[in-house]
Amino acid sequence: MLLEINSYRGTLFMLKSLIRVVNRNQSLAFILSLIFFVSANSLFAQTEIKDNPIVKSLRDLPLDSSFSWMKKNEYIVNDTYNSVGHEIGLQALSRAYLTKNDSIIAEAHLLLRGWHDSTKAFPLDSILYHTEKSVEHYLKTGNQRKIAQNSTLLAYDYSSILEYKKAQESMFRALNIYEALGDEPGIARAYQSLSLFAITMEEPEQSIKYADKAMALFKKADDYIAMAMTYLRYIKSYTMLGQYDKAYQAATDCIELCETKVPDDAVERGFSGRDIEGRAYSARGSLSITRQDYEQALADYTKTWEMSVEDYGAEISRGWRAEMGIACRHLGRYEEALEHLLTATQLVEELGGEGEYSITLYLEIAKCYELMGNYKKALEYQDKAMTIKDKLYQEKIATLETETAVKYETGKKDQALAVQEEQLTQKSKIQNLTLGVMALLATLLFALFYNFRKNKKITAQLEIKNKENELLLKEIHHRVKNNLQTISSLLSLQSESISDKSAYDAVQESKNRVTSMALLHQKLYQGENLAAIEMRDYFETIGKTIIDSFGEKAENVSLEIDMSEIELDVDTAVPIGLITNELITNSIKHAFPNKRRGQIIITLAQEKNGLLKLNVTDDGQPMIDETAVKKEIGFGTLLVQLLTTQLGGKLEKSTQGGTSTIIKFPLQEKSVA
Repeated sequence: MLLEINSYRGTLFMLKSLIRVVNRNQSLAFILSLIFFVSANSLFAQTEIKDNPIVKSLRDLPLDSSFSWMKKNEYIVNDTYNSVGHEIGLQALSRAYLTKNDSIIAEAHLLLRGWHDSTKAFPLDSILYHTEKSVEHYLKTGNQRKIAQNSTLLAYDYSSILEYKKAQESMFRALNIYEALGDEPGIARAYQSLSLFAITMEEPEQSIKYADKAMALFKKADDYIAMAMTYLRYIKSYTMLGQYDKAYQAATDCIELCETKVPDDAVERGFSGRDIEGRAYSARGSLSITRQDYEQALADYTKTWEMSVEDYGAEISRGWRAEMGIACRHLGRYEEALEHLLTATQLVEELGGEGEYSITLYLEIAKCYELMGNYKKALEYQDKAMTIKDKLYQEKIATLETETAVKYETGKKDQALAVQEEQLTQKSKIQNLTLGVMALLATLLFALFYNFRKNKKITAQLEIKNKENELLLKEIHHRVKNNLQTISSLLSLQSESISDKSAYDAVQESKNRVTSMALLHQKLYQGENLAAIEMRDYFETIGKTIIDSFGEKAENVSLEIDMSEIELDVDTAVPIGLITNELITNSIKHAFPNKRRGQIIITLAQEKNGLLKLNVTDDGQPMIDETAVKKEIGFGTLLVQLLTTQLGGKLEKSTQGGTSTIIKFPLQEKSVA
């Protein structure tokens, strides 16, 4: 049966492609359209739908009767009605084309599109096809309001298949029409939709601009349910920008609006007032986590779960308990956190989930077990998370490789066709030499224009390949960073079972070194330049990470980065990162005993002679004792010396007013990304 359905869908796709190719020939397009819809009808042939009394009766009635029946019965969930409705829709569409009236044809396509959407018997491209055809025919009628309404519908259909650029274009067409008509509700909803598309395209600032325009019009009209939905856009956009206070305030405003102004049964974009309020509570809970207000986070997460249980039942609401588990884990209530997390995981596993959400759940469970001292269970769930993560990355890489190979082969075929076309052009030039000087000049101009276009096309293809290579390189840096984090986690787990202080310190220092390299790869794949690191931001991140790793011992130690922005080649940044890690670690260990208050200052600048100067200074207690100095000459100190030699630099040390370590080294040439 599955094989038959797949074959059937392939046939429909081929026929639909033929229709688009010949759409300029009205009669041929109409014939192929009939073939397409007759093929679609074969899916329901076994039920002998054509002999159904309703189908037979509507066949002899005016076309409006078929349209009215479909509008009335579109959302009835019944296999027989679904089959009957599809046959009536096909029949109505065939009769609509015979009228040669674009308004009637557009309405027939729109009704069939709605039937496909409600029955879910066809893939998304079938829904999109009928929406495109409805817009195409309404454009011929010049009915601006219908064009705007169906362009909006088309925008959402494009977004459902992740074609966000096309979705934006279609929505802008609707917006321009609404503005010309002075339709403020239409304008507001167009801006609200554009705000959502901007979020999906990772353009949060643009999303906020669109949301501001929509919100002003919704407030003017006292459209509270639409205002509440727009607040969700603000929450997501401000969160993406890292402006958590503004996102938190938007969530609070959304909750207050829902509780005071929005009826529970009010609907906006398919969401009820209760749905929007629940999402706002969940978002505010996540923002409370970032603010370390874990009690508030738990309260908001619990509210979301309670609302879901009240509306949909406890069984389907188990997923919300994951958020409650995360909040409980932060509050140190590990047993309660495990209960919530395991319940949510059970639902995910029942649904066959093996995505990023599963990874997050497993890692949270592993963390709880680790904090409870059950390292066996912690490692078990961490292995589950790593297994899924590796599987997802392998699938991503395989997909990228396949797409690259397909595009490469397509490019070769296009190039071969271009070469053949060029050869034909050259022959044509030879044959036309007798036309004289004017013909020769014309041919020359044509050849220059042709070569310009061909080179432009090749350049565009090379840009695509470069972007693909950049994406693959980012995936590699991401993978390396994740592997290094895994090593760091394993070292952390191992250190918990070490009682010897020297061995424990050695493992912790190794963990910090691995973390410094992992952070470097994280900066690489997050940045625009895949071959260089912005060192100021890197120093701030690595310094804070090292200080946090020492816990209470370093709680009175502050870090200052006194330098302008400098980018270094990755081959230089790695040893500089490791050197800085060692120097900060030595300062915390030796310069600030007994939780002494102090400051570590890091500077990196280029001197007039072209050398780079790294200076790591602390205002703590210098090591003047001979025994302490000899003890310091361990692996960390040796590592600093070796890395300084690797950079071709010189190391200087001063103990006046603290400890200052200066390394001067030449600027390396940047590696090619």
